[in-house]
Amino acid sequence: MAAHTDHSHDFHQTGDIPKAQTKVIWKTFFILVGLTAIEFLFAFTMDASTLRNAIFIILTIFKAFYIVAEFMHLKHEVKALIWSILIPLALVIWLMVALIAEGSYYFDSIVNYFN
Repeated sequence: MAAHTDHSHDFHQTGDIPKAQTKVIWKTFFILVGLTAIEFLFAFTMDASTLRNAIFIILTIFKAFYIVAEFMHLKHEVKALIWSILIPLALVIWLMVALIAEGSYYFDSIVNYFN
C-alpha cells in the first residue's frame, strides 16, 4: 500500500518571499503627486485661456497613461495589446476635440445671431 501524500499545498508554497516593491510604489506616488501639483499650479495661477486648458488636458492625459501603465500593468504587456488600447483611445480623443470644436462653433453662431 502506497503512502498517501498531500501535494496540494506545494503548488502555492515556493519558499521564496517576494521582495517588497516599496521603491516603485513611492516613485509612482511622487510622480503622481508632482503631476497633480503641476495641474493645480496651472489651474489656479493662470487665467482661463486656451493655452491653460491645453496644458491641463495634456498633463491629465499623461497622468492617465501613467496610471494605466503602472496600476493596470500595461507597460509589461505585448506591443499589440498596447496599440489595441491606444488607437481607439486616440480616436475617442479626436472625437471629443471635434465635438467641442463643432459645439463651440454652434454656440458662437447662436450668440452672434441674437446680438
